Amino acid sequence: MTTYNELAGFRVNYVSSDPTLNSGNEGQVWYNSTSGTLKALVQIKSWASGGNLGTARKQFAGAGTQTEALGFGGEDATVISTATEEYNGASWTAGGNLATARYTLAGAGTQTTGLAFGGYNNVTYQVATEEYDGSAWTAGGSLATGRQALIGTGTQTAGLAAGGYNGTTNVANTEEYDGSAWTAGGSLNTARRYSGSAGTQTAGLGFSGNTTVVVPNTEEYDGSTWTNGGNVNTARYSPAGAGSQTAAIGFGGFSTANTGATEEYDGSVWTNSTSLTTARRYIAGCGTRSSALAFGGFTTTVVANTEEFTSSINVTTAAAWAAGGNMGTARRDLGGAGTQTAGLAFGGLTTTNQSATEEYDGSTWTSGGSLGTARREIGGAGTQTAGLGFGGYTTSTSGVTNTEEYDGSAWTGGGNLGTARYAPAGAGTQTAGLGFGGAVPSASNATEEYDGSAWTGGGNLATARFRLAGAGTQTAGLAFGGQTTVSLANTEEYDGSAWTAGGNLNAARKGLGGAGTQTAGLAFGGFTTTNVANTEEYNGTSWTASTAMTTARRYLGGCGIQTAGLAFGGRTTVDVANTEEFTGAFDTATASTLTTS
Repeated sequence: MTTYNELAGFRVNYVSSDPTLNSGNEGQVWYNSTSGTLKALVQIKSWASGGNLGTARKQFAGAGTQTEALGFGGEDATVISTATEEYNGASWTAGGNLATARYTLAGAGTQTTGLAFGGYNNVTYQVATEEYDGSAWTAGGSLATGRQALIGTGTQTAGLAAGGYNGTTNVANTEEYDGSAWTAGGSLNTARRYSGSAGTQTAGLGFSGNTTVVVPNTEEYDGSTWTNGGNVNTARYSPAGAGSQTAAIGFGGFSTANTGATEEYDGSVWTNSTSLTTARRYIAGCGTRSSALAFGGFTTTVVANTEEFTSSINVTTAAAWAAGGNMGTARRDLGGAGTQTAGLAFGGLTTTNQSATEEYDGSTWTSGGSLGTARREIGGAGTQTAGLGFGGYTTSTSGVTNTEEYDGSAWTGGGNLGTARYAPAGAGTQTAGLGFGGAVPSASNATEEYDGSAWTGGGNLATARFRLAGAGTQTAGLAFGGQTTVSLANTEEYDGSAWTAGGNLNAARKGLGGAGTQTAGLAFGGFTTTNVANTEEYNGTSWTASTAMTTARRYLGGCGIQTAGLAFGGRTTVDVANTEEFTGAFDTATASTLTTS
């Protein structure tokens, strides 16, 4: 009988404890003598949600990588599109428009050196080629054969076009692009349209598609000739593809119905992998076999969904909110500070303004020393043992200037704000605090910095607002959401002297909670036209949707960091005492037990 040593080239290690798990021992097998188990480290494959396209669409083209992708052309629910969008690994933003609106086109290249060619505009089967420089499209050399639903792959200076439909018949023609002109290459063995594709000009791949029926055929191109490769397991048309000729991935499409089927190709055989979360046809894709991106397409309607494929030794645990211990006093418009396991809640409103302070230990709230001045819509910063509360609303519609400092048991008076206000946001520490925005009673853009005894003026917010959230430090602050006369999505970043624009929230809202830092922020809850449970994470550039809270609410308190946030209190239709704890997504390497002795 063949031994494992003969098969794998090494012996099964006999160890008293599991090794440190990393990619260096992927596929390794070992025997743990302490637990009496035979174990192996295997690859984990999964699709996870990414940021939605700005415009839902189908039959468009993609290029680039999972973290620097490009989507262009296609059609939405009503019109043929010229729109281009760029993906940064978290969210899509608008790029320069194509000169020629079209759908069923092909794409190649990268986000900053893209190539668009072929397609159809309901009038003409397109020969037009366009080149993208990261901001604008310019005309390139025309295809010899106008066609739609064609194979497209390669780069901007070494592109490959093959197959498709010319308005009369499926074609087998292949053309190669050199950065200025297309020249004839070797023909496909099977003329077809709506195939998936991957690879390069000299090592291309086309798979499945439609002749008069859906076919499973795969063909490989060597720069001059197409040869047959291994058939896909699920024959389909309009799938997307990514990767190389010997390490490809194909996903989505339509067989007898929309499919989410994903398959991986090793240069000879396709093997089934984890399916897309959303089955769909007319989908776009890009990336590599181990790090692919799927976006847009058609279910029963045009969709904007983006999914990211990861093949790794790591198990990704999704972000989640979990219930924590309830506060002793249900309330809204309260202040917050500290961390998920050492939180601080103070002030707020029930039927009257509150002075109550509560401390959280990661499971239970206990009473702390009361504020000297009962108030609602108070700003907060600092920690559980060095907290800062400032501003707020008592009976004055202009708010108050009062500042108080908490030492873990009692509040004492600090230096007054320069500008009386209520519903400001806060960041930083007790000795290096930041207060910004608020109402006086109209929306304010004032920023003030606290040194542990006095407030001094800082740079003004670009957008005056109140009921906003804050995070970060005095020299690296983050302001997001809030309201003027309407709810806002605006984000601004503070460098210690001035605010500059950051990426907007996906959901404009006021009365939201905030936590984290300038480059790792967390936004949750709030109010748009109704209470929301939305959670978003900020990476210093853009916000990405994350797992929603269990309880939608507004005017809540918040603290902590992006991967360990805390939400408490607020209002649904009544004031609530609910606490929720946020745990960000994380990866862990896991060994599989093969057998137990």
